[in-house]
Amino acid sequence: MLFKKRICFRGSVLTDLVCQDEHLSLLEPNDFTRSLSITTPEQMIEKAKGETAYLPCKFTLSPEDQGPLDIEWLLSPADNQKVDQVIILYSGDKIYDDYYQDLKGRVHFTSNDLKSGDASINVTNLRLSDIGTYQCKVKKAPGVGNKKIQLTVLVKPSGIRCYVDGSEEIGNDFKLKCEPKEGSLPLQYEWQKLSNSQKTPPSWSTDMTSPVISIKNASTEYSGTYSCTVTNRVGSDQCQLRLNVVPPSNRAGTIAGAVVGILLALVLIGFIVFCCRKKRREEKYEKEVHHDIREDVPPPKSRTSTARSYIGSNHSSLGSMSPSNMEGYSKTQYNQVPSEDFERTPQSPTLPPAKFKYAYKTDDVTVV
Repeated sequence: MLFKKRICFRGSVLTDLVCQDEHLSLLEPNDFTRSLSITTPEQMIEKAKGETAYLPCKFTLSPEDQGPLDIEWLLSPADNQKVDQVIILYSGDKIYDDYYQDLKGRVHFTSNDLKSGDASINVTNLRLSDIGTYQCKVKKAPGVGNKKIQLTVLVKPSGIRCYVDGSEEIGNDFKLKCEPKEGSLPLQYEWQKLSNSQKTPPSWSTDMTSPVISIKNASTEYSGTYSCTVTNRVGSDQCQLRLNVVPPSNRAGTIAGAVVGILLALVLIGFIVFCCRKKRREEKYEKEVHHDIREDVPPPKSRTSTARSYIGSNHSSLGSMSPSNMEGYSKTQYNQVPSEDFERTPQSPTLPPAKFKYAYKTDDVTVV
């Protein structure tokens, strides 16, 4: 770029002012960068979460560009409160990709020979935090160039759930609902009836692109298999449901059956509780009776007491006899008591009572 510069001076004190124009050359700032140019235009890229984003940056050099090649990628996050971050750098024939912790291990140059003019990068396993403006800067003195790319990360519709909200009975009002678990807005909905036997009711025409279809005064013609497809700019997902419109059920019978079932369950529970308590009382009674018997059983009688009891019983029998028979009885009965019974262990706790026969005569009557 050329421009004129006017220079004025006086030749002497008496001479007039003399002026002349001088042509000078001024280089514009962009003249230094015209040798290096980035051919990739600025653009906006939309990708789904979890996918890989390809960010292009291709450049050309000229013979005037003799300096070392430096390539730098920066990220301006969507949050304006955060400063720009260097995410990857090429300088001195080395690659540095550990500047930004959030993208560490997920950003790479696509070319193995960056000097060939390709500084493009891949950002893998995209996250929502990767949204922002990415800037590619290429410098090879005296040339410098840069381009910006806007990256938007969206979430595909997924986890679509189709269900009927209400009772599927003739004459009832209910709704068919289609709900995605996740998905970036805006979302588009499309309902279709997959059963060919019956067509979709005309009244549904306005609801086929909404997440909810309202059904009024349902009839059997609404029965069939339906699908709902949810779509956004990066993907779509689908769900299906089966609608069966049936006659009204016998609610009174259902309620009565439920009441009877509850009562039977209560009776069964009460019977089980009663049996358990009865069994516990019986076990407790058996333990108490067993304990009382063990405490009340007297100790076994000794041999001496048994012999004395035997002799005592004989004495009581003798006491009832008359004096006339005492002499004969004493000789015969006392001789029958074995002396060894006092030293032998008795076979039973008590000896059986001895039976004696005797006779006496009184008033001409003999008593046996």
